[in-house]
Amino acid sequence: MVVFGIKIKNVIFILLGSAIFSFGLVHFNMQNNLGEGGFTGITLLMYFLWGWDPAVTNIILNIPVFFIGWKFLGRNTFTYTIIGTLSVSLFLAIFQLKPFQLDLQSDMTLVALFAGVFIGVGLGIIFRYGGTTGGVDIIARLVHKYAGWSMGKTMFLFDAVVIATSVITYLELVEGMYTLVAVYIAARVIDFIQEGAYSARGATIISSKSDSIAETIIRDMDRGVTVLTGRGSFTGETRDVLYCVVGRNEIVRLKNVINSIDPHAFVAVSSVHDVVGEGFTLDENKNPIAD
Repeated sequence: MVVFGIKIKNVIFILLGSAIFSFGLVHFNMQNNLGEGGFTGITLLMYFLWGWDPAVTNIILNIPVFFIGWKFLGRNTFTYTIIGTLSVSLFLAIFQLKPFQLDLQSDMTLVALFAGVFIGVGLGIIFRYGGTTGGVDIIARLVHKYAGWSMGKTMFLFDAVVIATSVITYLELVEGMYTLVAVYIAARVIDFIQEGAYSARGATIISSKSDSIAETIIRDMDRGVTVLTGRGSFTGETRDVLYCVVGRNEIVRLKNVINSIDPHAFVAVSSVHDVVGEGFTLDENKNPIAD
């Protein structure tokens, strides 16, 4: 459902991601004196030094960035950014009213792990559905758009600067190290969600019996096969090269099919993080497959 160009599904997931992100920030970072990167790290710095409410400072710090977002990101992304930023502040305020008391300071490794997972999952969902939470999220999106860097990498570099400042001002060195671990985990989780939670396998097949292998894969596995033309650099011989993408649970079956036809075939299997198209996101009639 779309209202004024805004997808309701996207808004719902941005709200969900904001809730997960805010929950992790309140219950793991704020309760255990951990910092964070980006604008969120700056709001935590203000919270620990002067007691300023992150729900309020989050909005104040992002006002100048909104103008950049409006100019570079377009109307829809800007709208999603406003929703993401305001919802993060809303959930931060809600979770601070009556937070769960999780006594985990005796195991800071667990704190860093859960802080990274919650923040990474929350931000990953927000990014995947077209939103940001303002601040360095917008900068990361711009760098990803124009320079091709992953959003997680950009955020990690920016976060390192903020964390270093936090260590100088209010964090103990050990707390800063745990914070860095949490930020790294969050960056990896963000990239994982951005690239796609579904992991398929791509197989490159070189065989003298490529026609028989392709026909069997199409008939028995109901998977498409692309035929490419390749030339061996040593022999100079030209032959067909097959490329096929299958589900992770189908790779053993694919190998068995190939082995039954040509035990001497060359097969290279690689991970595929995101797959769209017929058989994966579209059915045989080119209609979207329901989630």
